[in-house]
Amino acid sequence: MIRCMLNIWGVILYLRLPWITAQAGIALTWLIILMSVTVTTITGLSISAISTNGKVKSGGTYFLISRSLGPELGGSIGLIFAFANAVAVAMHTVGFAETVRDLLQEHDSLIVDPTNDIRIIGVITVTVLLGISLAGMEWEAKAQILFFLVILVSFINYLVGTVIPATAEKQAKGFFSYRADIFAQNFVPNWRGPEGSFFGLFSIFFPSATGILAGANISGDLKDPAVAIPKGTLMAIFWTTMSYLVLSATIGACVVRDASGSLNDSVAVGSPGCEGLACSFGWNFTACAQQQSCRYGLSNYYQSMSMVSGFGPLITAGIFGATLSSALACLVSAPKVFQCLCKDQLYPLIGFFGKGYGRNSEPIRGYMLTYVIAVGFILIAELNAIAPIISNFFLCSYALINFSCFHASITNSPGWRPSFRYYSKWAALFGAAVSVVIMFLLTWWAALIAFGIVIFLLGYVLYKKPDVNWGSSMQASSYNMALNYSVGLSEVDEHIKNYRPQCLVLTGPPNFRPALVDFVGTFTKNLSLMLCGNVLIGPRKQKMPESRLMADGHTKWLMKRKIKAFYTDVVAEDLRSGVQMLIQAAGLGKMRPNILVLGYKRNWRTASPQSLEDYVGILHDAFDFKYGVCLMRMKEGLNVSRVLQAHVNPTFEAAEHPENGTGSRAAPGTAVDPTTLASEQQASTVFQSKQGKKTIDIYWLFDDGGLTLLIPYLLGRKKRWGKCKIRVFVGGQINRMDEERKAIVSLLSKFRLGFHEVHILPDINQKPRPEHIKRFDELIAPFRLNDGFKDEATVNEMRQGCPWKISDEEVDKNRAKSLRQVRLNEILRDYSRDAALIAITPPIGRKGRCPSSLYMAWLETLSQDLRPPIILTRGNQENVLTFYCQ
Repeated sequence: MIRCMLNIWGVILYLRLPWITAQAGIALTWLIILMSVTVTTITGLSISAISTNGKVKSGGTYFLISRSLGPELGGSIGLIFAFANAVAVAMHTVGFAETVRDLLQEHDSLIVDPTNDIRIIGVITVTVLLGISLAGMEWEAKAQILFFLVILVSFINYLVGTVIPATAEKQAKGFFSYRADIFAQNFVPNWRGPEGSFFGLFSIFFPSATGILAGANISGDLKDPAVAIPKGTLMAIFWTTMSYLVLSATIGACVVRDASGSLNDSVAVGSPGCEGLACSFGWNFTACAQQQSCRYGLSNYYQSMSMVSGFGPLITAGIFGATLSSALACLVSAPKVFQCLCKDQLYPLIGFFGKGYGRNSEPIRGYMLTYVIAVGFILIAELNAIAPIISNFFLCSYALINFSCFHASITNSPGWRPSFRYYSKWAALFGAAVSVVIMFLLTWWAALIAFGIVIFLLGYVLYKKPDVNWGSSMQASSYNMALNYSVGLSEVDEHIKNYRPQCLVLTGPPNFRPALVDFVGTFTKNLSLMLCGNVLIGPRKQKMPESRLMADGHTKWLMKRKIKAFYTDVVAEDLRSGVQMLIQAAGLGKMRPNILVLGYKRNWRTASPQSLEDYVGILHDAFDFKYGVCLMRMKEGLNVSRVLQAHVNPTFEAAEHPENGTGSRAAPGTAVDPTTLASEQQASTVFQSKQGKKTIDIYWLFDDGGLTLLIPYLLGRKKRWGKCKIRVFVGGQINRMDEERKAIVSLLSKFRLGFHEVHILPDINQKPRPEHIKRFDELIAPFRLNDGFKDEATVNEMRQGCPWKISDEEVDKNRAKSLRQVRLNEILRDYSRDAALIAITPPIGRKGRCPSSLYMAWLETLSQDLRPPIILTRGNQENVLTFYCQ
């Protein structure tokens, strides 16, 4: 309490409050005081609430704001608040030095000259104050108690002076003890000079109400901050407010506004030609009042308190105590706040000053930095331009403290449980708004500077994204917003114009298949949902601990790669059942995946037959659940797990399905280290580099709702793919090529996709070359039953236990479709040899009619021997494009 009262009391109490009373009158002066105190009281209540919501460490205001609102706003306020305190040391010290200089001038004892005397006295004073601070909190606290006693004695001395009968010298200066008519005259305003307005005087008085954070700024040195901060801050506000109100009322009832100070102006009561209230007391101040040349009286003499008091030098001692105590409080506060800021490592190059020494971890380097800043501003010896900026920085802190309290309350976070209950979230919001308004009323340009610095520092922290997690109310607010918007989205019916490709990507561990992650992340970034799914195959008891440990590491890996995606995994006995779980359970409300993305299974010929069945079964399951399907194949493959195993993460054994993009198995008794996973070297892929002026070739062979067209279009909108030319290939007849091309161009223009280069493939139905047909036959040969066209019952008996085998009849029935895939591969190699990407509509094998090995042979034949990445996209017959406006 004493520390806060000392920091609130200042030279305004002694030198400006009587003058403000003369200008605004007692009534409006009380209104100014109460308005100022309203802001500080609300802020005090907010401080009390925040400081009792958990253990408060050192760092004061910075600690309270940063742990409540997060590092972005907390860091910026911490830095400018520490700097403002350092400059405030200089401001209060210069106020002290000016008073000493004035005393020296009165006795003709200047050291050098008026300006240099301020510098000399100021530097000596701040050096002594630094010594007191370095001596430890015990000495500093004793010095503060001494200052407090001096101010208290000076205030009592003033009150005693008001009841002592006025001498002739004091009457000549306008003091007549308590008089009802003086009180009545001074009760109303009498504006004078350029500052003669309500808000002009308010801007002068308000800095004297600040200083309420002095106790909070040394929170680390308090035995029980949660009790001491609320109690001390609110009691300090109460007693200082009472002192301001008493002073303005008492001096307004004792001293007239204008007095000459000359003993020759005494007259008989009721003398003719005498105007003004003093005439009734036997004094004629009419001449100087009319000429506005009076040297004394409340409106003219700043040292009215000293004149009224019983012993004038005690008021001077009070001024010394107020200025020195405020300077000492700021000198202690600045290093403590700065030390906490340094320890959090939010900004570069400041950690050096955060080192603590001794039992109490005193920031000696921080003290020296504060000392250097203070001396630098003391040498200016004129801080009239700096003072408004300091006040604005303090007000900025008040605004953010109040906003912190409001924000923590409004988010309804279960973690917001302050033991101090006497606060209101709406009062806190009002206090924040009023603080901002007062900033602009005080000095608008200083307010703009303060906000500019806060925004710059805020932008820096947002850009650097420091690795800190303080459970701030911003996190709670983000959750609330996400929850509310997600629930609100469920109330809106889907519309084709708002269709977004929301992808469930079967990556397995995402770092195993970075190309698949980068491809989907490129076209879903800032557009739609991306969910990386992983199936952990094995017993639940063994896999659950691994699942919990892995999730955090994989999420951090995605963040480090700047992929905006979620990661989720499931534990299942086999791959297909795990993927079925993901397909059915992934997502939330309307934010559910509608496209299944997975890698092409390169090893299908050598893999176990069951894994082959599972892979094709997953594709059928996706269509059954109304998903679109996107398969991706790259010449070099997608899975880099073998490289990672050798260099980074030995806990993963080779996946049983290394190219299907889904499952992973872990060695027994091992666990994944999330830190190692997140810090591993990022593998580069083709989707991270600029593609230049290549082409994206779309082979639109079936109408699947437009998904085959939409994904390349979204890809082409990204910067890395922006220079690529998109070409569309469709089948047609040689004698109607122009008409069909114009029809397709017209259709695409209605879809507003911007695809202008359309190629008709008249030779798409030609018979492929014999050597390629032979290669296809050799491809399926190991999977044939060679049943010799036996009846269906015999074929089913032969196929018992091996459903992937292909009967002769199935080969014959699907011959045309097989040859079409061979021919399409020839066309792809002819037309798209140098493309950046190929997008094509894949064939669909009917469930129960097309064995899995035959379907995989089609996909293999269609996509083999191609240098560019190829994506095989098939929609679920749901339209994703429209040329209608509603």
